[in-house]
Amino acid sequence: MDKKRKLIGLLVSCFVVASLAHLFFLREWTQEQYMVGPNDGLQQMVTFKKLLYEQYTSGNFFYSYQFGLGGGTYSQLAFYFSTSVVFIITTAIVFLLESLHMVETPDIIFWAKATVFISLGRLTGILFITTLVFHYMKNNWLASFIGACAYGLTVIYFRHVTYWEFFADAMIWVPLLVLGVEKIIREARPSWFIFAVALTLFNNFYFAYVNLIFIVIYIVFRLVFGMGQNEKSRWELFLFSGVIGAGISAVAFVPAVYSYLNNYRPPYRFPIEMIKVSDNILFASSIIILPTVFLLFLFTYTFYKNQAFRVFAFISIVFILFHFSPLVASAFNGFSAPQYRWEYLLSFVVGGVVASGLQNLSKVSIKEMIIASVLMITTYLVFYNREDSLLISPWISIGTISLVSITMVLVISFTWIPTKKWKYLLYVIVLVNALVVANISQYVIFEAGGVNEVSKSHLLSDKYNGKEQRELLRKLKNRESDSLSRIDWKVDLLNNTPIVQDFNGMSVYSSIINKNLLFFYLYDLNIDMGRESVSRYATLGSRANLYSLFQGKYMIRNKDNTANIPYGFKEILRSENYVAYENSYVLPFATTKKQVYAMDDMEHATVLEKEHAMLEGVIVENVDIANAVKLEEIPNIIKEASVETVDATFKNNLLSVKEKTGGIDLVIDPLDSDTKDYYVSFHLESLAGRQGFALKVNDYRTTRKHNQSIYKTYVDDLTIRVAKAERVSIRVPKGEYILKDIELYQENYHSLETAHRNASAIEPVNWVGNKLTVTYDNEGNDRYMVLPIPFERGWELHINNKKQAVEKVNFTFLGFPIKEGMNQIKLVYYPPFFKVSFVVTILSGGLAFIVIRGKKNNAPAKLK
Repeated sequence: MDKKRKLIGLLVSCFVVASLAHLFFLREWTQEQYMVGPNDGLQQMVTFKKLLYEQYTSGNFFYSYQFGLGGGTYSQLAFYFSTSVVFIITTAIVFLLESLHMVETPDIIFWAKATVFISLGRLTGILFITTLVFHYMKNNWLASFIGACAYGLTVIYFRHVTYWEFFADAMIWVPLLVLGVEKIIREARPSWFIFAVALTLFNNFYFAYVNLIFIVIYIVFRLVFGMGQNEKSRWELFLFSGVIGAGISAVAFVPAVYSYLNNYRPPYRFPIEMIKVSDNILFASSIIILPTVFLLFLFTYTFYKNQAFRVFAFISIVFILFHFSPLVASAFNGFSAPQYRWEYLLSFVVGGVVASGLQNLSKVSIKEMIIASVLMITTYLVFYNREDSLLISPWISIGTISLVSITMVLVISFTWIPTKKWKYLLYVIVLVNALVVANISQYVIFEAGGVNEVSKSHLLSDKYNGKEQRELLRKLKNRESDSLSRIDWKVDLLNNTPIVQDFNGMSVYSSIINKNLLFFYLYDLNIDMGRESVSRYATLGSRANLYSLFQGKYMIRNKDNTANIPYGFKEILRSENYVAYENSYVLPFATTKKQVYAMDDMEHATVLEKEHAMLEGVIVENVDIANAVKLEEIPNIIKEASVETVDATFKNNLLSVKEKTGGIDLVIDPLDSDTKDYYVSFHLESLAGRQGFALKVNDYRTTRKHNQSIYKTYVDDLTIRVAKAERVSIRVPKGEYILKDIELYQENYHSLETAHRNASAIEPVNWVGNKLTVTYDNEGNDRYMVLPIPFERGWELHINNKKQAVEKVNFTFLGFPIKEGMNQIKLVYYPPFFKVSFVVTILSGGLAFIVIRGKKNNAPAKLK
């Protein structure tokens, strides 16, 4: 009963401290300002939570047609929230509250408002778990609690929550992994390690990688520097229980890892420095600020006689050095571009140092503490003066000096006169320091990080989700009976607008995207997205053939941006600021084809020839060339056009623009009366190092990343569709560029009009959750059925109750041979390797139960 009261008291204390740590954002919440970043926070965090909540509470766990052009959300959003334990618990609680009519149906504003309270709950859990772990390591309750606060109330926690909320979840599992290690070393009990490994791998594959690197380092340091009497390494038990934990997580971890491997990111092309001092971790860092008491304890020799302190101190020293190494940041990011996301691990070992130091403070002499204080002050002076470019405000200087002085006086006072009064004063000042840093860091994030823009009024404005936009979308939905049609619309650069505004769109922004789709955009069809990026796709480059093929029935544009409406789109609705168009030539969702083209023939085909092949037939990977239809060649008319320079010189593929903007004009004479549009293709590279640029081709505008951007695609072969005109003008800003391989093609849309005229709707097409059914009587003896669903592993096909393989056709979409006569078609999607992984999870869970029961009955007594 006494233990239960202590745990309840600890939980209440953790909640109170977590609440005080969030005071800044709790106050802003009352002003309808939210703890959400203006970029990824709004575009991804709250957006994906909305999408997944709606899926999960409707019983759909695996696939969303609304996710871009369609995708497996269980695997592709595992990097974010789909397998996040915190999100799953949150979903259950919110669903219960919604069912009891205590909250309204959660929308974007709900999730934005809820972020601070979810963070408060998460931080409470981090403090509670970490305190228990530090206490298990022979520290008193109060020292353990203060150490946990040194871990949880850090800059990186609030930075993670605000900008990339799911990053903060990783901090929950670190103390559990350490507890698992300690349980094996001290008691030979594997249960906690199995549990911690399983949760870590289940929750998020990316941070599982980061956390498991840490736990291996911890085990090595623990076994080398911290072995106590009668403690054993037990490598076999670590390995065995780690494998069981991994097996339990398989149902989430395996599909998530597959989605990562099925993503595409160009290799990082730039040298990575071994050492780079870019911030000041004692005064003003946006990632981590080391507590004064930690630095003081680090210079105190007596503490190193304690096993736990020794391990934590040595790891913290190594991690401090790691912090200044971009190479280490790259290693923690999968040996890609350096990213400083791992420093919460440094915060944890700092917390361990603080807890162990406070526990053993009474063993330190006043002489030793004075020496440690001198070393600490010297370190602060070195960091303060080490670099003129590190601008530290007077207020930070005064605050830091005051804190150093107060902490030093209290520690020395306690070592001189070790009374409870000095000890509790020291505990209070350490806790107050952590709370002040936490709230100041939130203020800095709010003011300097653009979070002050994220308010209720912003979320309801035309910059995010305006009333006029929603009303126009409502009118479009009311006139459309086909639930599978798509609308090309997004607010400015917000690619996840379709999720926010709840419609089937043609864009997405996510770190994990089906690489088949990215290759389709970047390489196969050279579709310009309006903005170069490796983590987005959007629109179809105003190319009418593609809109018709992939259910692009509607388009919304700002009334001031209507110059690039694709062929066949007619205005149907207009509001004060927006115009809606309808595609006159959209093709049915399910189409059947007689003509089959070989993928091998596409290697040297132009993008327009590829579009025609998809309209007239189907492009198949494994087909006998003898049975394939030959492509009809479309002539390149570039030799019929003359090239004129405008405020530029162009020689030997080098374009030098002398004025603010310039380039070349392709002058076409005579104009073909049958031509509706031109497709102009070229290779364009900027020779500037760090200067992104805008490219304009007539009225079409797109942007290109600078050459050192980690988000650059390095795909410089572009195809731009423009309406027929006497001149095709290519314009770029002042600078030098490589411009070559210019090609020009005419499009008369005969293939599109014929395909539309000959197409007949295949009905019914029923799609519910991850299941799609189609019934088709193949009276015309067509060879293939094609669906505008991106190909990805996990689709299962049955035709007339017989299993059949799904094929990747038209570069990246689903297709399959059909039989003559009636075809009862059923498609079901499960995440990649889901069924096998589920079996592994069940078997591993059973094995874990057997092992834990066996160890419970035979384990040695707990070490004292």
